[in-house]
Amino acid sequence: MARPRKFEEDRAVEAAMRAFWDAGYEATSTQDLCTATGLGRSSIYNTFTSKHDLFERSLRHYMDERTARTADLMERELPIREKIRTVLWWAVEPDPDDPVGCLVVNALVELGPRDAEIAEVLRRDQDRRIEILRTAIEAARCRGELGADKDPLALAHFVAATISGLRVAARGGSGRAALESIATTALGVF
Repeated sequence: MARPRKFEEDRAVEAAMRAFWDAGYEATSTQDLCTATGLGRSSIYNTFTSKHDLFERSLRHYMDERTARTADLMERELPIREKIRTVLWWAVEPDPDDPVGCLVVNALVELGPRDAEIAEVLRRDQDRRIEILRTAIEAARCRGELGADKDPLALAHFVAATISGLRVAARGGSGRAALESIATTALGVF
């Protein structure tokens, strides 16, 4: 019995996401995508219409998974410092099976300046993540966990920028000690 097409598409998007994450959009060839997904060239183009379409679906898949994980954490009944430490340490101690760095940061640098469609997808995701963080930080401030002088929106941007910076530092070869010192310094704000 053949597997449902939706299952095959989801599996292919996950595999393509990892290929793009590891090498970037331009450096990932159609042959690389065939190898990663186990699909033939014609199957890739029949299913996804173009490399760009497959990349966009892969990027959305990546963002949806990671943003949902952050949203879930920020909704938990935990002190804000513990929540922020957790998201920072996701960057310090990423899943060892994942490529180094961040597909969002990579796409922002590689495609953001010259691909308006991808830039808009990235902007919407950034807005969503900032709002999730801002809401959690604002709630913590209202509970008295943070001083009234703390700006939740500024702190949300700071946390997002620090996480991106950690991912870039890791991709650039920074070791665990350097990543921990960056995260610990950022955590000191909370």
